[in-house]
Amino acid sequence: MKIIRMNEVEGKKNHRGVNAKKLIQHQHTTVMNLILNPGEIIPEHSVPVDVFFYVVDGKGTIQIGEEEAVVGEKDIILCPRETTMALKADQGQRFEVLNVKTPSIKY
Repeated sequence: MKIIRMNEVEGKKNHRGVNAKKLIQHQHTTVMNLILNPGEIIPEHSVPVDVFFYVVDGKGTIQIGEEEAVVGEKDIILCPRETTMALKADQGQRFEVLNVKTPSIKY
């Protein structure tokens, strides 16, 4: 059994400028813990794999394609491959999500 304690994984600024912790990466899945401080954003982009977001803590706005929604703790948001997505910590609080990509892509 392998236990990953997210609070013990060291994060670093990713290429989009937010704190990111790589939790799992193998050929089938990549799981990143993204932590956005108030006012931070991950701008619109798309990836060639399916993605879902699980909100760990806080509230923020997620854009999938042309749709935007304010989401909060324990919400799951689906994003099909090649669909634009963006995240915004625009609710005056920290916004922490798990970003799960299947299959995996390299960072």
